[in-house]
Amino acid sequence: MQTHEKLRVMRQCRNWTQEEMAEKLGWTLNSYAKVERGEIDIKLDKLKKIANVIGVDMQELIDSNEKTVFNFAENCNQSNLSHCTILLTETQCANELEKAHLLLEERHKEIEYLKQQVTQLQEIILLMKKGRG
Repeated sequence: MQTHEKLRVMRQCRNWTQEEMAEKLGWTLNSYAKVERGEIDIKLDKLKKIANVIGVDMQELIDSNEKTVFNFAENCNQSNLSHCTILLTETQCANELEKAHLLLEERHKEIEYLKQQVTQLQEIILLMKKGRG
């Protein structure tokens, strides 16, 4: 993901419009929009200012590691981006996915066990009703 794409995603995570972001930076909307579209290069001093406004390290914006993946939680809030942005490598994503699959498998086994328990309890209830009759 290129820097300008990261900027767009991070801004959207904050639920800020381009106008709001430009205002926070003291820039014109047109200037900021060009940055997000990747039409102009960003000087380091401006990139540092953007990073400060968004609340991330400048390195996160310029990191060119293609194996870095951005995951954004749905509950992003405007007060703290650190709850919103999680940087994971491809390997970490694969590990997290494997954990999720294992949890789902265990949950499925538990549901099946509970279904069996319900069936057994229903059979016991039927036997008890027949015994009374």
